[in-house]
Amino acid sequence: MPNDMGTFRVDIELENPVKPGVKRPFRAVLVDTGAELSWVPAAVLESLGVERNNQWRFRQANGTVLERWTGIVVITVSGKRTGDDVVFGEPGDLTLLGSRTLEGLNFRVEPVTKQLVDAGPAPAAVV
Repeated sequence: MPNDMGTFRVDIELENPVKPGVKRPFRAVLVDTGAELSWVPAAVLESLGVERNNQWRFRQANGTVLERWTGIVVITVSGKRTGDDVVFGEPGDLTLLGSRTLEGLNFRVEPVTKQLVDAGPAPAAVV
């Protein structure tokens, strides 16, 4: 079986919401619906001046727990933008587009074509 079965990558653009207009493209980011947050190398976030806001704890597949800082960025994928917390990735960490960012962009994964597609109308409360 191929190792990349069910995985695919997309291009993203990152922007510090406090310093709009300065953007950093990032190519071939792995789409990972199993990850809650998106992960980006710390050097990229630091180059944009993104502040470290919170420390999160993450449990890895092998059961170990690690801590990483998060900060808020604007992420653009295929012309759609959203603001989200992203992880300051350390050397050895993967670069990922996580499920919370996908939800904020209103994308869903089309598993057959390995593409992000519009998720359609979001639920709304009606009076």
